[in-house]
Amino acid sequence: MKALIIAAGLGSRMYAVGDTKPLVSLLGLNLIERVILTAKKSGIKEFCIVTGYNGEKIREQLSDGKKHGVKIQYIQNDQWTKGNAFSVLKAKNYFKKPFVLLMADHNYDHRILDRLLKTKIGKDECILCVDNNPKDHLNIDDATKVLTIDHRIETIGKNLSDYNCIDTGIFICNPVIFDALEESISKGDEGLSGAVKVLAQRNKMRYLRLADNFWIDIDDKTDLKNAERILCSKLKKDTDGPVSRILNRPISLMISKALLKTGITPNQISVLSFIVGLAGASLFFFGEYFYLILGGIIIHIHSIVDGCDGEIARLKLRRTKYGGYLDSFLDRYVDAVIILGLTYGYWSISGDSTIWIMGFAAIIGSFINTYTGEKYDSVFKTESGTGRIKFRVGRDVRLLIIVVGALTNQIPILLIIVAVLANFEAIRRLILFRNKLGDDVTDTHIEFAN
Repeated sequence: MKALIIAAGLGSRMYAVGDTKPLVSLLGLNLIERVILTAKKSGIKEFCIVTGYNGEKIREQLSDGKKHGVKIQYIQNDQWTKGNAFSVLKAKNYFKKPFVLLMADHNYDHRILDRLLKTKIGKDECILCVDNNPKDHLNIDDATKVLTIDHRIETIGKNLSDYNCIDTGIFICNPVIFDALEESISKGDEGLSGAVKVLAQRNKMRYLRLADNFWIDIDDKTDLKNAERILCSKLKKDTDGPVSRILNRPISLMISKALLKTGITPNQISVLSFIVGLAGASLFFFGEYFYLILGGIIIHIHSIVDGCDGEIARLKLRRTKYGGYLDSFLDRYVDAVIILGLTYGYWSISGDSTIWIMGFAAIIGSFINTYTGEKYDSVFKTESGTGRIKFRVGRDVRLLIIVVGALTNQIPILLIIVAVLANFEAIRRLILFRNKLGDDVTDTHIEFAN
């Protein structure tokens, strides 16, 4: 399915930030790029963009879409000073099948569009996503109100006094929308809402209520700040451990915001974090307390920076399976060198060979803990499927224990703690897997058994 994006208006309330509203930057991406890449996550790769004011700047910035892995064609609306009904109508000859209609200044959770695309639609119907529980960051006075009855929209408008939800500006439309636009324009209504009213009168305008998903219409500087705040709050993951959540994330987010202004990629940050981690781990091989302190400080920096690659990937909508694999792959090498360095350094100073047993137990526990982590997270979420994992000992906790042990020069104790915690957590997960999954025999089970 193709998408039509409206990006023709003046956007004068955003002049304090930029003279071309769709190109205003939000956490490393301009607004219209966010709309495109969010729709791409839902499987849409072909776009028509209606431009008007400063249209040449938008075309120059986005070009044909290849740099974002999509295809873009442009429609010029020379009547951009009029209502957005004219912008949508300009696309009449470009759409003969159902299409998605989006606004260039609306930022939203891709799961909204996922649900919309799965909704069945009649040949002469259109569907609008509506929010019946608008959040505080939305300007209700300026929002377009919607009154719904049963499964259809009754009426729509900015000045409705009787309404039960808000227009999100996210549609799936059949070409019937163009006939409705022509009718509403002929009656003097130049807004897209006029066509919605026409279809509503024909009982052909349905709605889809949002789940608890984020969206915001970005009209001014305040909206932009609210969008930034909310997007950053979404970086918190269900699988965040206590150290990541409380100690690391606030610092890594500040670093990520600064890096968003550069051209550095998430994978480059993963490699940088790897180098920092190896630098800190290599100091442990010397065994002396000065190097333990210096190494511990660097390892904690590594632990913080290790969160930046994922943050930037999510904020710039550049998450890839390879990026996640690369990050995990490099982290395992750092984990191994850290424990090996602590073990060798202590042995070289003390000559106590039992430290090798402690180091072996710590490194095995760490690797098994990591190996079972993804499976544990996928199975043992809270009942809603979106809440935080109730109990999880992960890499953030292990690294903090290592840092504290290095700073206090208590290498045997820290290795024992890491070994006990990591192996206990692995055994606990194995027991939980057994209780949760039972004796079901699957291909995966057989593969592991072999």
